[in-house]
Amino acid sequence: MSGHSKWATTKHRKAAVDAKRSKLFSKLTRIITVAARTGGDPNPENNASLAAAIAKAKSYSLPKDKIETAIAKAFGAGADAAAFEEVVYEGYGPAGVALYIEALTDNRNRTAADVRAAFTRAGGNLGATGSVAFQFERRGEITVDGVGAPDGDELMLLVADAGGDDLEAIDDGYVVYTAPSDVMAVQAALEAAGVPVKGAELVMEPVTTTAVTLEDVKKVLRLIDRLEESDDIQNVYHTMELTDEIAAALDE
Repeated sequence: MSGHSKWATTKHRKAAVDAKRSKLFSKLTRIITVAARTGGDPNPENNASLAAAIAKAKSYSLPKDKIETAIAKAFGAGADAAAFEEVVYEGYGPAGVALYIEALTDNRNRTAADVRAAFTRAGGNLGATGSVAFQFERRGEITVDGVGAPDGDELMLLVADAGGDDLEAIDDGYVVYTAPSDVMAVQAALEAAGVPVKGAELVMEPVTTTAVTLEDVKKVLRLIDRLEESDDIQNVYHTMELTDEIAAALDE
């Protein structure tokens, strides 16, 4: 999937996310609480999963006090973080687009029913574990603010020195790609070099993509919207190949 098309669609998706900021903050704090509890340490310097969760939360402007409260909840009396578990759902949406869905849930039956209903309503099919996972790979992504950042060539040298894999320009800055295990170290190195990092997270990138029409894209995005209405759903990844023309049409 080409970066400019992907990020044009990301911009479209984030516009919808911004309209649901309260729900987004709830999901981000849940991720932080679970990462803190699972890692067994409230200090992000000693807990890589927590560090990644905090970095993602900061990229969406989650207030500092909410981050601190979410961490404290993981170790406080009566904390319910242990009740949540990570679950992955896989399936095919309209036009055969593969979807990889990450959830944090305290009720597998409820979440599975919600996901299945969303696929059925969209004319898709919820698949078995592993049915689409092979079409994605885990990567680290670090977003860099274009304001105050070095130019592309200089930044690429800094990325290489920091251990990053690649660099791509987007509308308002850059995206740095890393191996999953290197994302926090690369972020720290870039920040130490004075690069204005906005956030970092682990994502699933499509290895292969599916050609789609504008109407198909709209159908898949409606399915993604339905899935993201659930507090349990954290991330939805897809294999749509989005051209500049389709991205422009979505922005209209």
